[in-house]
This record gives sequence, C-alpha cells and structure tokens, in this order.
Amino acid sequence: MASITLDHLAHAYRPDPRDPQDYALKEINHVWRQGGAYALLGPSGCGKTTLLNIISGLVTPTQGRILFDGKDVTNLPTEARNIAQVFQFPVVYDTMTVRENLAFPLKNRHLPREAIAKRVEEIASRLDMTRVLDRKASNLTADAKQKISLGRGLVRSDVAAILFDEPLTVIDPHLKWQLRSTLKELHRALDLTMIYVTHDQTEALTFADTVVVMHDGAVVQTGTPEELFERPAHTFVGHFIGSPGMNVLPVRVDGATAHIGDVAVRLARAYPALPAGEKIELGVRPEFATLARAGTGLPVRVKRIDDIGRARIARVEIAGHAAAAMVPDGLALDGDRAGLALETRQIHIYAGGVLVPGEGGVG
Repeated sequence: MASITLDHLAHAYRPDPRDPQDYALKEINHVWRQGGAYALLGPSGCGKTTLLNIISGLVTPTQGRILFDGKDVTNLPTEARNIAQVFQFPVVYDTMTVRENLAFPLKNRHLPREAIAKRVEEIASRLDMTRVLDRKASNLTADAKQKISLGRGLVRSDVAAILFDEPLTVIDPHLKWQLRSTLKELHRALDLTMIYVTHDQTEALTFADTVVVMHDGAVVQTGTPEELFERPAHTFVGHFIGSPGMNVLPVRVDGATAHIGDVAVRLARAYPALPAGEKIELGVRPEFATLARAGTGLPVRVKRIDDIGRARIARVEIAGHAAAAMVPDGLALDGDRAGLALETRQIHIYAGGVLVPGEGGVG
C-alpha cells in the first residue's frame, strides 16, 4: 500500500516537445493518499490511460517524477513497483482452474499453502465465484473470466496499488452495478490504494472517494463526487458530469447581476473584476433550475418536455440560448411560454471556462 506523488509530471509522445499542445499529458502535481479510491475520468484521448501507464511503469514520463511512499520509482520497471493491474479485457490462464488462477500471484511469492487457500476463498466469495472455483477458466463466459482478472488483482494484500483500466467493458450491464459495489466494499475492507480509469461517470462516481477529471491532457478538477457536482471548477466538468449536464450560457456580468441577452439574473456574489478578453459564462445545473408559470422568474420558451421516469426535464430557450430545467409535479403550462426559477446560490460564473470565486454575498 502506498501514497502516490505526481511531481511536475508530464508526457509527450513526440520528440522535443515545445508547446503545451505537444503534450499528451500536461503537467500534474498531486499527492494521492495511501488507501484512497481514485477514478481517472474523462473522454477517450484525454490522457487518463497515459497517466495510468506512467504509474504502472509501462511509460516513462517526458518530465517529472512519480514517487511511491516518497521513493522515486520513475525509472523502475513495472515488476519493481509492486502493483497489480487489471486491464480492459480478461487476462487469464485458460488451462488452469479458477482456484489456480486466483492462487497464482500468491504461489509466485511462496506464501504458505494454508494462507493461499484462505485468501483465495475470501476473494472468490466476495466475487460470487465460490461454486466455480474448480472449473477450468476456458469453460467460462467473458464476464466470469474478467471476474478472475479482478480477483487476481485483489488477491494480494501487499501491493502498493491496484490499477483498473476500464475493467467492466466486457461485463454485462446487469452485473456492472453489482461489481462496482463489490469493488467498493473490497476497498473499504482491504485498505488498498485503488486507481480506476473510466470514461463512464456512473462508474467513477459510484466507485471513487476522489475523482480526477481529465480533459485535453490536463487535470481540470480533483474532488469528491459531491464537489464535482455542486461546484464544477471548469465548464467541462459541468458538461461531462450530470445527465443532463450543467447549463452553460454566455453572459455579461455587472457586479452581482448577470445578463443573458436582455434577461437579468441576480447572483449570490459580486464579480467586480472579471478578466478582460475572456469569455464569461454562467453555469447552473438543471437540478437547480425549475420551470414555473409564465410571469414568474426568468422568461423562457418551452421547446419540449422529456419524461425520463424519475423526473420530467424541460428543454427551454432563454434569450435565444438552450437550457434544461426540472418540471415540478402538477405544473400546467399555457402554450410554450413559461418562467424559470434558479437557485441563486447554485449559480456559478466562469471566465475562459474556469470558475471565478466571486466576492462577498448578496442578500
């Protein structure tokens, strides 16, 4: 088990990088605590797999260092880092039984037979594989084979970290929730440092204590699922997390008032000195925007209402810009004109995509 320090870490696949756009992974400085459950979340090509491969030793960074418990491992090979890694597709020994597959990492380390048997039974039980322990892996489904891969990664208690690279890709959808919950329970029980790479926000938010959101090779925010939802540090985070994502609207800000076209929005804080030349935007999640009768709140035009089972979401237009809002039960609309009520303290202002704190409080 280890804390992991990323010290001025960056990587470029092209030789002689000069500009930020030359880097697949832009500079990162961060410390991940021992025993933490982390998710690297972002779209394909954002740099998350590059970062995971640097941590595992498959890639040597162009600049900076990586430290495990303060020890510089930047130039050490994978086998010298004492990690376990679970890949996107199953990696198993087909000619071995499930029991032999799970025991293999422990036998390689010459653990006593009794200790191996006890640990294998524990992990198999947690993964609901006890009844297939003596079956050959070749006779199992892709789902079951990936559960063996997960088990092999989890069976060692002495690893510095376990790295998961989109491990549920081949798992049937109805099993994914169960396995995410199992991994979370195992993390709590085993106190292992776990790093989970995914492009799926549901996987990231249900597995991790801390989510690292990546975009265009850079870390744009690190925080708890609640922090990412309630206070996105970047408009990308607001867009990427949530369904639907955060409403982001171009505005002009005058002190504690934002103007969406000719519609004035009262803010909870004042913004007296926004940077010149940057695009200024207002962000508010649909969960904090509620449709109301016309003449109440901000004037909007309703384009359509989507019923998603647990809620109804209105697609509206405000001053010519699209937005989404929640529809309260029992609301009756007269035509396509309506009002929009925003929770003032859940409105954020961004300059160049980056959250601006604002000053003081209003009202």
